[in-house]
Amino acid sequence: MNKTVLLGALALCAFSFVARADDAPLRIGIEASYPPFSMKTPEGEISGFDYDIGNALCEEMKIKCTWVVQEFDGMIPSLKVRKVDAVLSSMSITEDRLKSVDFSKKYYHTPGKFAMKAGNVINDPLVDLKGKRVGVQRSSTYDRFATQKLETAGVVVVRYSTQSEAFLDLVSGRLDATLADIIYTDESFIKTPLGQGYALVGPDINDPAFFGRGAGIAVRKGDKANADRLSAAIDAIRANGKYEQVMTKYFTYDIYGQR
Repeated sequence: MNKTVLLGALALCAFSFVARADDAPLRIGIEASYPPFSMKTPEGEISGFDYDIGNALCEEMKIKCTWVVQEFDGMIPSLKVRKVDAVLSSMSITEDRLKSVDFSKKYYHTPGKFAMKAGNVINDPLVDLKGKRVGVQRSSTYDRFATQKLETAGVVVVRYSTQSEAFLDLVSGRLDATLADIIYTDESFIKTPLGQGYALVGPDINDPAFFGRGAGIAVRKGDKANADRLSAAIDAIRANGKYEQVMTKYFTYDIYGQR
């Protein structure tokens, strides 16, 4: 084999390797216990806004996606050890997380809110909740906010693997309040039979120092290729109407937030 043919063969092999890498399935981590963003149907299938948005993005990028269900606090570790290639599970883009992972652009942005028995009033959470027991989901942005703001003000912070566990303890009287995303709390608790007699209370909790600039798709640190193509796909499905189709399936209002 002459030198020209050899170089050509090597180049073709390199191109084929890149093509195969680009076409490889994208393994996406999701919690599947955070309705209406992610949950399982009675048949055990994954569903929800996050899941449908992820599938729309994969269709736009023309790649196959496989979903890996796990608890939220294991998402970033799984990303680091390459168990998954991306995390699409309502993960807020924060400066703290950006030290460990990279993100696509946001795909939605909503504030947090306290849930308590109806009739309670919160003007200043740091004052009005002092000595009270407040539940948050472990490793969430609400956990970080509660640790640095509420706990130091004398609030007793109780951490849970899932937010649904916190709702159960609120109803059973083991908590005075819980803090989570306003949409999740409203749709998955307040509007359900379990949440009868409870209400969203107090100011919106959306300090950018803790809650960043919305929920994005996490990728490994330095994985600019996936971050960029996911961001481009988010722009594309917002432009072609697929984002709105998914959003209106779950919500009656725009959850994307300010541009």
